[in-house]
Amino acid sequence: MYLMKLDPLMDFDPSDPLRSPGDILLNDHLRPRTMTLAWLARRTGISVSTLRQITRGERRINAEFALRLSNVMDPTPAYWLVLQARYDLATVGSRRDGRRRFG
Repeated sequence: MYLMKLDPLMDFDPSDPLRSPGDILLNDHLRPRTMTLAWLARRTGISVSTLRQITRGERRINAEFALRLSNVMDPTPAYWLVLQARYDLATVGSRRDGRRRFG
């Protein structure tokens, strides 16, 4: 059996600006490689409209999308899910308690 070892202190540099996983997908992975949403849609089976919603931050990256993205690009499914979890924790945390911010 293979178990993924997780570091309980997994953290991000708080000086890094918070960006949605969709923004990272678009600006760090697609644009530098001159890939379009239509190209990604054809290869992942995720519709262009859904990908557009993800890149706008209107839709979350779930486990299914993470698997589909990782089948086409280098980052692992865990990469996409950790980005989404970080974003969710930061946005929910800042709404619940303005004093406490997650990085």
